Amino acid sequence: MTPRRTDPLSKERIVEIAIDVLDDGGENGLTFRALAAILGTGAGAIYHHVESKAALLAAATDTVIGRVVADADSTAAPTDRIRALALGVFDAIEVHPWVGAELSREPWQLPVVQIFDGFGTSLTALGVPRQARFNAATALLNYLLGLAAQYAAGSRLGSDETDRAAFLKRIAGQWAGLDGDRYPFMREVAAQLPDHDDRAQFIAGFELILVGIESLTERHDLGGTLASRSATRHRAE
Repeated sequence: MTPRRTDPLSKERIVEIAIDVLDDGGENGLTFRALAAILGTGAGAIYHHVESKAALLAAATDTVIGRVVADADSTAAPTDRIRALALGVFDAIEVHPWVGAELSREPWQLPVVQIFDGFGTSLTALGVPRQARFNAATALLNYLLGLAAQYAAGSRLGSDETDRAAFLKRIAGQWAGLDGDRYPFMREVAAQLPDHDDRAQFIAGFELILVGIESLTERHDLGGTLASRSATRHRAE
């Protein structure tokens, strides 16, 4: 018989236990029955605080991302805050792969809004022109959400590092076997794929975006340059 709890049940407590269950067994392991057994209560009591598994996943993701945002140093330089937020999300997804799945599944839920606002606030402090901030923040966010989707797909391969290494080696072998005349770049990078560092690659890509954004404080443009070029070309045609 499951021992009954004596302390009041709260949504916060349910979410914390849900995070542990998700980390141990993934989304498939998260059931209200499993939570009830751990919390020493009935499933009905949990439903009183959280109406569905989807709502619980959203709340758990919001809690994890909320901690990343809260940990950001508001006194740091704007670009350092942007880097810290991005790496914080990266590390959170690495520790909690289900967070990546949830972010990619619901791209405009509150956790994504927290990240988006964090980027935008830092871009404002950086001096990026108002008309360019939306595009700049979107570029940063989309890069992160692309990573989230990638991690979500990768988590379905299994958590064992050997599985990942074997998977990457197999893909690299496929790339190496492609027609070199038609796919020269894929042949070139095939040898790098099995041993590449995900975090280092993420940082390198993020820095490329930041370099472009930082130049906006001098050029006062983003998207407008491409738009004006497109308009000029259209008029010329």
